Amino acid sequence: MARLADYFVLVAFGPHPRGSGEGQGQILQRFPEKDWEDNPFPQGIELFCQPSGWQLCPERNPPTFFVAVLTDINSERHYCACLTFWEPAEPTQEAVCAEDSTEREEEADEGGPAQLSPATPGPPGQLFAPKTLVLVSRLDHAEVFRNSLGLIYTIHVEGLNVGLENVIGNLLTCVIPLAGGSQLDSVEDGVRTISLGAGDRQVIQTPLADSLPVSRCSVALLFRQLGITNVLSLFCAALTEHKVLFLSRSYQRLSDACRGLLALLFPLRYSFTYVPILPAQLLEVLSTPTPFIIGVNAAFQAETQELLDVIIADLDGGTVTVPECVHIPPLPEPLQTQTHSVLSMVLDPELELADLAFPPPSTNASSLKMQDKELRAVFLRLFAQLLQGYRWCLHMVRIHPEPVIRFHKAAFLGQRGLVEDDFLMKVLEGMAFAGFVSERGVPYRATDLFDELVAHEVARMRADENHPQRVLRHVRELAEQLYKNENPYPAVAMHKVQRPGEASHLRRAPRPFPRLDDGMVQWIVDQAAAKMQGAPPAVKAERRTTVPSGPPMTAILERSSGLHGNSARRLEVVRNCISYVFEGKMLEAKKLLPAVLRALKGRAARRCLTQELHIHVQQNRAVLDHQQFDFVVRMMNCCLQDCTSLDEHGIAAALLPLVTAFCRKLSPGVTQFAYSCVQEHVVWSTPQFWEAMFYGDVQTHIRALYLEPAEDRDHGQVGDVSAPEDERSALDVASEQRRLWPTLSREKQQELVQKEESTVFSQAIHYANRMSYLLLPLDSSRSRLLRERAGLGDLESASNSLVTNSMAGSVAESYDTESGFEDAETCDVAGAVVRFINRFVDKVCTESGVTSDHLKGLHVMVPDIVQMHIETLEAVHRESKRLPPIQKPKLLRPRLLPGEECVLDGLRVYLLPDGREEGAGGSGGGPALLPAEGAVFLTTYRVIFTGMPTDPLVGEQVVVRSFPVAALTKEKRISVQTPVDQLLQDGLQLRSCTFQLLRMAFDEEAGSDGAELFRKQLHKLRYPPDIRGTFAFTLDPTHAPGRPPRTTKDKGPSLRTLSRNLVKNAKKTIGRQYVTRKKYSPPSWEHRGQPPPEDQEDEISVSEELEPSTLTPSSALKPSDRMTMSSLVERACCRDYQRLGLGTLSSSLSRAKSEPFRISPVNRMYAICRSYPGLLIVPQSVQDNALQRVSRCYRQNRFPVVCWRSGRSKAVLLRSGGLHGKGVVGLFKAQNAPSPGQSQADSSSLEQEKYLQAVVSSMPRFADASGRNTLSGFSSAHVGSHVPSPRARVTTLSNPMAASASRRTAPRGKWSSVRASGRSGGLGVDVGSRLAGRDLLSPPQANGAPPDPGFLQPQRAALYIIGDKAQLKGVRPDPLQQWELVPIEVFEARQVKASFKKLLKACVPGCPAAEPGPASFLRSLEDSEWLIQLHKLLQVSVLVVELLDSGSSVLVSLEDGWDITTQVVSLVQLLSDPFYRTLEGFRLLVEKEWLSFGHRFSHRGAHTLAGQSSGFTPVFLQFLDCVHQVHLQFPMEFEFSPFYLKFLGYHHASRRFRTFLLDSDYERIELGLLYEEKGERRGQQACRSVWEYVDRLSKRTPVFYNYMYAPEDAEVLRPYSNVSNLKVWDFYTEETLAEGPPYDWELAQGPPEPPEEERPDGGAPQSRRRVVWPCYDSRPRAQPDAISRLLEELQRLETELGRPAERWKDTWDRAKAAQRLEARADGRGTPSSLLVSSVPHHRRSLGVYLQEGPVGSTLSLSLDSDQSSGSTASSSRQAARRSTSTLYSQFQTAESENRSYEGTLYKKGAFMKPWKARWFVLDKTKHQLRYYDHRVDTECKGVIDLAEVEAVAPGTPTMGAPKTVDEKAFFDVKTTRRVYNFCAQDVPSAQQWVDQIQSCLSDA
Repeated sequence: MARLADYFVLVAFGPHPRGSGEGQGQILQRFPEKDWEDNPFPQGIELFCQPSGWQLCPERNPPTFFVAVLTDINSERHYCACLTFWEPAEPTQEAVCAEDSTEREEEADEGGPAQLSPATPGPPGQLFAPKTLVLVSRLDHAEVFRNSLGLIYTIHVEGLNVGLENVIGNLLTCVIPLAGGSQLDSVEDGVRTISLGAGDRQVIQTPLADSLPVSRCSVALLFRQLGITNVLSLFCAALTEHKVLFLSRSYQRLSDACRGLLALLFPLRYSFTYVPILPAQLLEVLSTPTPFIIGVNAAFQAETQELLDVIIADLDGGTVTVPECVHIPPLPEPLQTQTHSVLSMVLDPELELADLAFPPPSTNASSLKMQDKELRAVFLRLFAQLLQGYRWCLHMVRIHPEPVIRFHKAAFLGQRGLVEDDFLMKVLEGMAFAGFVSERGVPYRATDLFDELVAHEVARMRADENHPQRVLRHVRELAEQLYKNENPYPAVAMHKVQRPGEASHLRRAPRPFPRLDDGMVQWIVDQAAAKMQGAPPAVKAERRTTVPSGPPMTAILERSSGLHGNSARRLEVVRNCISYVFEGKMLEAKKLLPAVLRALKGRAARRCLTQELHIHVQQNRAVLDHQQFDFVVRMMNCCLQDCTSLDEHGIAAALLPLVTAFCRKLSPGVTQFAYSCVQEHVVWSTPQFWEAMFYGDVQTHIRALYLEPAEDRDHGQVGDVSAPEDERSALDVASEQRRLWPTLSREKQQELVQKEESTVFSQAIHYANRMSYLLLPLDSSRSRLLRERAGLGDLESASNSLVTNSMAGSVAESYDTESGFEDAETCDVAGAVVRFINRFVDKVCTESGVTSDHLKGLHVMVPDIVQMHIETLEAVHRESKRLPPIQKPKLLRPRLLPGEECVLDGLRVYLLPDGREEGAGGSGGGPALLPAEGAVFLTTYRVIFTGMPTDPLVGEQVVVRSFPVAALTKEKRISVQTPVDQLLQDGLQLRSCTFQLLRMAFDEEAGSDGAELFRKQLHKLRYPPDIRGTFAFTLDPTHAPGRPPRTTKDKGPSLRTLSRNLVKNAKKTIGRQYVTRKKYSPPSWEHRGQPPPEDQEDEISVSEELEPSTLTPSSALKPSDRMTMSSLVERACCRDYQRLGLGTLSSSLSRAKSEPFRISPVNRMYAICRSYPGLLIVPQSVQDNALQRVSRCYRQNRFPVVCWRSGRSKAVLLRSGGLHGKGVVGLFKAQNAPSPGQSQADSSSLEQEKYLQAVVSSMPRFADASGRNTLSGFSSAHVGSHVPSPRARVTTLSNPMAASASRRTAPRGKWSSVRASGRSGGLGVDVGSRLAGRDLLSPPQANGAPPDPGFLQPQRAALYIIGDKAQLKGVRPDPLQQWELVPIEVFEARQVKASFKKLLKACVPGCPAAEPGPASFLRSLEDSEWLIQLHKLLQVSVLVVELLDSGSSVLVSLEDGWDITTQVVSLVQLLSDPFYRTLEGFRLLVEKEWLSFGHRFSHRGAHTLAGQSSGFTPVFLQFLDCVHQVHLQFPMEFEFSPFYLKFLGYHHASRRFRTFLLDSDYERIELGLLYEEKGERRGQQACRSVWEYVDRLSKRTPVFYNYMYAPEDAEVLRPYSNVSNLKVWDFYTEETLAEGPPYDWELAQGPPEPPEEERPDGGAPQSRRRVVWPCYDSRPRAQPDAISRLLEELQRLETELGRPAERWKDTWDRAKAAQRLEARADGRGTPSSLLVSSVPHHRRSLGVYLQEGPVGSTLSLSLDSDQSSGSTASSSRQAARRSTSTLYSQFQTAESENRSYEGTLYKKGAFMKPWKARWFVLDKTKHQLRYYDHRVDTECKGVIDLAEVEAVAPGTPTMGAPKTVDEKAFFDVKTTRRVYNFCAQDVPSAQQWVDQIQSCLSDA
């Protein structure tokens, strides 16, 4: 029984002690005066009676009631029911307030006397003071309190004839039963009817179970006020320990909301600050750092605004505000969704029926009280689902004298599958859950609704999940039980309590509330107390039972483990592998091991492994041999590597006993256990893991303690032994023991307590040993532990020990100082381990109730345990070093190039997969070649990996991956797991610009020192201090670095001496000339650490003073100059200039005045421009001394020079650097601001204008234009004029479509005349409309006149200057319209560099993609913007080609003139001139434009230490990619193959050849490289030049030759440049793992062969088949194309016959010629004539089929698989369609030709080709109609075989036919394959031709 009320208090308004305006509460009376012993009087009641503060009121307010809650120091809650009413203020009270009346007048709500309501009785100035009646109770019966206080107030107001003292005395002595009414004997005991002696009656029902909270309607009201989502977030916030603040104007609502929230948290109890109503004076409590649930009046809302981490729920407004910095974790799915939907079904049952066509009649909604219970039932179900199976994770650490229970949090999360869940993790770590475990973990206690639900109803809840109605039914059943708990006897609930009349508070009270008689009340209380003492004490008889555990746990949401779904097959593999290991079948085990390691990613497989190993331990098979030991350790490591520090799935826990069991004998008396090999895992250094393990083991032993055999047991312990002993869980045993505990004798109890304590103690010693095993490293001299172990070092500071002043620290310190260790590092390791173990021992022993004596003993033992273990380990470590090393694969030596030397011998490494699918057996098919085990070698030229796959099932394939050291772009240290041992090792990731990546993990054997040495050597080789340190130089001893220059005098002036003189003179000139320049000039060689050449030794010297006049050409040059000139003339560019007819250079340097251009030697000393070649093409009319001044206007002095001239339109292509500000552009810009020293600038600019004018004049079609030869009017035309002239001609191409826009809008649009060609896509408007010529018509002019006739034959500018948009901003055009500026937007070198980096990452990712498949590759490719840059380059190049083709010259003047300028200029020449598309021509193009014109190869390739910071910028590679794109679109126009481009791309970065070293000809001369090749060649030495290498290789193999080469005459190529037309170059993506990159031909072709011979086919029979793996084998070699195959076959046959093998090129040319000239129908001949080149030259690829003829050796080549092998005639006829000659064919026909009839005919070309006049020859002998370009041409352009002609008929003219010819002159020749359209010059000759052909046909 318990008191209904403890205290009755009367509190009234009193003055504030400090005299402020506000009053304060004063306790007038309290009953009883003395505190109860069991319940002292709570402090601070006065504050809580008026939470908003004590204030006087101008009017009499109605009485108010609310219940405040106070919590005392023992966490007991006191319910203070407060009824407040107002009485007229006494004069003293009014005086208090008068002082402050002014303030109060300003307050709108409170109001002064002037605002008195007329309804208020009393004088006009009357104020009212509050008075409060307070009941203090520990029971929460709010209604009873309301009624009781109301009764007292009614008696006072209504003046009833009842003594207040009696009523209060009865109230204080009222005793009611505790909860648990149903457990009492009768209804009368569970229901108490009370009367306070005023004719009243109240029924008090006590709840059935006091553990269930009483909520009345508070939960339903909370949902009504805030809504489902808000309440759910408040629920989660309270559970995860956030601060929650309720705001409302009503105190009662605040109490209800807080009560409702607490009721929802059941079965967890809220253990933090809980203040439903917080007084205003205590608002600073809200700043507390601890969590709370507090209610505050909404009037103080402003003061809550500054709280940054408080969740504010506004009950009146229905909102919940969560600050930004607070994250409330939601409930785990699917519980969140399910809870939400069930709540909405309870709160809004109409929602389900809202959409029904025929809704059922509305059902009665539940009453508010019932709805309240239904809502609580939903949350009760939620907790049952969340905590289902929690009892299976309880550890019984002690049973007697009191249960000690721990919860295994990690196991619970792991088994529920909620390891990642933020919400549950926080709940389990919270205080509420800790209380839940200690309260509900007890195995023998009274149970309640929650225990039943979590044990028995979980299966039902799971089954009902998808059936809303069944869920609702269950909720209602639970709600019934909750309702019954609060209202056990609803029928009895009848109250009879008097209430005051309506508006009684407004009536004038007869008197203030009287002072009560203390003595009388006290007497009543004492009487009752005396009566109670005589009665027997009421013992609460709890019905205690064993708490049911319920079904074992299941995951909340069955997540399939994806990739590693553990099928039975996988587990079978694991079991088989383990049985093979223990049976000694090592080969079988080795085969299965990779599959096992993959399977061990799955949880089930890991469990299976621990179970299997456990079985073998039980069978005494724990002592293993070395190989078995290695296998077992590898599998254990693989298991542990995925364990988190918490070990949720218990894998580490299951392995712990095994790692201390498995061992191997190292030597007599020395045994190594498995634990010394599995220490590298984070789980071992996690204290929580050890604690959980410890408690689990203690529980097992305590259970075993009480499950002793029955005969040993005391006869008094007769328990329920019906369950089999071994099946009873520890909780069952504990429950049984707790039940028997009271019945045991004192001695027996004492004995059990001692037994339990010694069990815990022995386990603590056991664990101290175990922890030292796993924490002390094998080699204790390495203090690895402190460095690598997370936790051990850090735990020093953040100890989670419960013992505050533990002895652990002091013992550990003494151990450290006095242990006698000499090695400080060992001491560190040992000390750290001792401290770690001591902290652990402290914590678990204190929690488990071990006595302090035992604890001291443990602390003394721990250092000894650690010390003993260290000594044992020393022996093990010593012996393990003596073990024979595991048989690792033999290191495979790589093959090296001649002159390549090993710098670092093989370091053993693992090559790991890097995100490319190929090596890992991805979509390309093939086996998983990676990871591979082998070694990395560093040579002077390359980094090479050779090895074999670790997967034994792949087979013995050698894996080779290498790249040149010079190509290294990034090295990154990584930490990776070795594929075999799964240990963390140092690794290195090397990325190269040849699109190769080595991702390596160093083997332990290599060690970190080996790895560091490798890095240093690599860095040294990658960035030599001097270019002479590169491989290209070290290859040849003549240039060995550090060798002193030779000092012997030469007999004659050698070329090297000459080049030195040349440099010396240039230096002097440059010394004077380059003083003012701030731009880049390459550092001269003496600044790079080399001694200057010794010039004084040379016999021929050059004049010391170089006067300016020397720069002008003179008729006679000095001898040294002449030699220089002759050398320069031999350079490639000079030969090309002569081919293009751009001027000659005779020995006397006399000029032919008729030629518009000349070759000027002005730069022969590299004095004007250091990065230009020695000879330049300039206009004939410009003097050499003027060039010096022109050059100043351009960046790097790179003034415009001619580099190519169109043979047809005679337009020239010029190149230069960008303009300086003081050039023409500067002149255009600064018109009105003449600078003081303008004379020089003016003269330079004027020279520049003259120079451009000279260029324009030298073009034939513009030279004779009237008034164009002078620039005299130029200056005056633009001075002072800011308005652009009406004929301004600046065209912008910043946007690709801008050109077409200008075409449509401007009446004189410039690009209208760009030749309309279908190929220049991307430059203009729609291709179709351009072909139709629509663009060429302009709109009529504004004044109605017809379109400007000039638009159709537009007046073109003679010269277009293509410049950078930024540089040409604000430029005014040339008013005379001789040249036009075309500003375009170009990308800079740094953008190329950035784009290339991204391209590298896209093609060679470095780590597997998150989403495998093509999408991620394409996305990263797009992000790189590489293809966009190619598009821009091709677009600009096609534009220039169009302009040149139409007769205008173009000057490309971008950036410094050596990057993008070079790319554009080279591409333009390649597209315009077929010569550059041959092997020789392309070489010439690269030598001329890239090498001679000074592309900075060394700078862009970061070849030396100086360039390291600038990084690799692949400008040349980008150009090659553009050429590759053109090659793809025009495969028949190029003599070289795509492999040639890849070869150059690889070697321009490899530094194997000297060709692509250094930045200009000047630097090459300075180093003596430029002319050294001539005359110094000695026998077969290593090639220094890449071209020489290509020539040699081309003689041996057709690898650089394109068999489809069949150029059209002088065709200008116009490739499509849209990004959609561009393809990713396979150079970036392909890889051959069998032999490494195929670009070092000697290495890629197997063992070296005799020179000049093709490699024989190994002598294997032809039919032998082999598997070709896409990423492993080189496909071109494994499956050569048909022609290469036939050439190889021919060579093999000739070798067999003993003939000298013919070169492939001769064979090929002969075959082509034979096919062209001898296409007889039978076509039988020698084997070589069978090799006809019958690849048809379409612009599409055709399949080529190889067929074996009837005789094994006779192979024929045909194009259709259905043709017979002998029908060579048909194949030769097909091939005869078009010419396959080369531009410089070596073949000349020798036989005479038969010409029966010949003449000129117009022939229509193939589709979309124009009509052309050709010379036709009818040959009756050969039965052919041949045609030639013209009469004297000896090279036949095509053949029509008359055998194929079906008919000759009259024709009709088609589009584009000659206009002047009669219609009857057209005739058609129809063959089996196509119709030829012909046109003769007149009708008779047409008739003649028809007759001749007909007669020829009839003759046949």
